[in-house]
Amino acid sequence: MIHFLNLRKLNQPFEVAFQKKMKQFLDGGWYILGNEVKQFETDFASYCGTKHCIGVGNGLDALVLIFKAYIHFGKLEKGDEVIVPANTYIASILAVLQADLVPVLVEPRLETYNINPEEIEAKITSKTKAILPVHLYGQLCEMKAINEIAQKHNLLVIEDAAQAHGSQFSENEKAGNLSNAAAFSFYPGKNLGALGDAGAITTNDDELAEVLFSMRNYGSKVKYENEIIGVNSRLDELQAAFLNIKLKQLDSENEFRRSMAKRYLSEIKNEKIIMPSCDLSQNHVFHLFVIRTSNRLELQNFLKENGIETMIHYPIPPHKQKALSNWNNLSFPITEKIHDEVLSIPLNSGLKASEIQHIITILNQY
Repeated sequence: MIHFLNLRKLNQPFEVAFQKKMKQFLDGGWYILGNEVKQFETDFASYCGTKHCIGVGNGLDALVLIFKAYIHFGKLEKGDEVIVPANTYIASILAVLQADLVPVLVEPRLETYNINPEEIEAKITSKTKAILPVHLYGQLCEMKAINEIAQKHNLLVIEDAAQAHGSQFSENEKAGNLSNAAAFSFYPGKNLGALGDAGAITTNDDELAEVLFSMRNYGSKVKYENEIIGVNSRLDELQAAFLNIKLKQLDSENEFRRSMAKRYLSEIKNEKIIMPSCDLSQNHVFHLFVIRTSNRLELQNFLKENGIETMIHYPIPPHKQKALSNWNNLSFPITEKIHDEVLSIPLNSGLKASEIQHIITILNQY
């Protein structure tokens, strides 16, 4: 069986370095907000081209803390509206709700799966105060158009970059540096994945960063002195140590994924399968390679019978989730079509050349 993602195999090249770092961690005896976290924050900020990186517990917390920090400043108020893509993973919407803000769903483009800037302006009201573009599957949103809309209406732009580590338009325009602030997840399956939960915020805003550093740590700059209402959401020292090792290989991981994607796009030829729309530039890091088909279950079973594991990202759109029952009567036809048809096929550096060829062959036989 070709697994969709074999994390054991993916992390195997780093094991010696991990074990060495683990011994240093144990010998050092400093377990919370130590030098590994500081080093990662410095290096990841530099990687993204931002002034600041704030390590937090996970990607959801990263988004929630950004919203709460802006509420602290008075740039957002409880009840303000935030524009969100209708087909995002539910975490984007949960973050808005957990900050006592109101998500306003906007349809994506069917071709790219990213939020459609042409649909954003129609949803802006006097209560709209922010746009949350999600770089879904690793492809950057149309940030120039989104930022122009935001400037026109005096809105904040906050990137959900949880799947887009390393995506860039140019050397100076990289995920995490295309907005007021950005949230990253380092969940183990990400292109830059920890060995547990981890997240970060990037920003060029000095004042925002100062509040976030405090807010993630009980609202405290000095131990036992609490200036604001904070939370406990700190990037784990050991996870930061692992991320420091893996960050050095992120660009090569992304390049491998692009080379695989190029093969898939050029060699999979099947009228029953709709391939993703992209130009193979560096604006896509292929966290996921997502195809579409009108009979997904049939294709998924066919692939399984031929030894290929797949996943669905995501089977149920947010507005149809039981947790968001007050939205269940809403209609988003493009979003619903996407969620009914998408299927993610294996794509990562843990795959052998023979496995990649087998995936291509079987998809062409369907």
